[in-house]
Amino acid sequence: MSELTSLIAGELAQPTDPRVMAFAKNIAGQYGDVSRAVLFYGSCLRTTELDGQMLDFYLIVSSYEKAYGKSWLVRANKLLPPNVFPAEHGGLVAKVAVLSETDFHKLNRPDASAVSVWARFAQPSRLVWAADETAREMGNEAVANAMNTLFHLTTPMLEPAQRTVPNIWRRGFELTYGAELRAERGNRPGSVIDADPHRYQRFGEAVLEEGRRAGGEKLSKKAAKKRWRQLRRNGKLLTLARLAKASGTYAGGIDYLAWKINRHAGTDYEIKPWQRKWPILGALVMLPRLVLGGAIK
Repeated sequence: MSELTSLIAGELAQPTDPRVMAFAKNIAGQYGDVSRAVLFYGSCLRTTELDGQMLDFYLIVSSYEKAYGKSWLVRANKLLPPNVFPAEHGGLVAKVAVLSETDFHKLNRPDASAVSVWARFAQPSRLVWAADETAREMGNEAVANAMNTLFHLTTPMLEPAQRTVPNIWRRGFELTYGAELRAERGNRPGSVIDADPHRYQRFGEAVLEEGRRAGGEKLSKKAAKKRWRQLRRNGKLLTLARLAKASGTYAGGIDYLAWKINRHAGTDYEIKPWQRKWPILGALVMLPRLVLGGAIK
């Protein structure tokens, strides 16, 4: 086991609030034998604040067909992964993103169509439920891919003298935040690292060491710039498409969207009754106004 794999396995296995563990077990139970793993990530993990907050989970399933049966949700999850659903258990609320094992691996690799999955799993997460040891090892491998991807795509964007571990992480998160429509303020990428600099130093050193041992072709600066242009274009378009999809498939999705934007951007956007009646149209009308107004960048 490499140093990176060991660090990831240790971090994913760290205990978390028993209510989170119970919540994850409940989520997995709703899909029965199709469930492979549940991961907990995001701001609630970092702050440990649960009450009154929206928790973030990823549910990994063996296949979309087995998860949904003969349903349009299969096509939606394949076309624009992940599908996102609301959940409630033990007085806590969450949003649950669903990915197949195949997509979880694919979307954590350098050739992923967008940054949304690997950018999140390069940050701390917990494997709060696993079907078996194989599923646990799958989670370890996917998270390792996420970190390797961030370093692979980010390092060429820095001059050789600038390629310190903290600089790579910081620049990487700046680039990933720029590749999505994000409501968070401009200092968010730095604050993520500053919350646990020792963690990012240890993991970053392990990523670099694994890269040296693996060898392989390094990405040129020209190729890296081209790839980030693609990721910015894809990411913003995919974010709009996913938000429009979620506003129709996620119960109360358009209200959640407004809440999240207002919380992070300091705005006071209010959803009108007609937007709740036609949530997809309402989201499409709302998003351009927020982008032009600077609430989403």
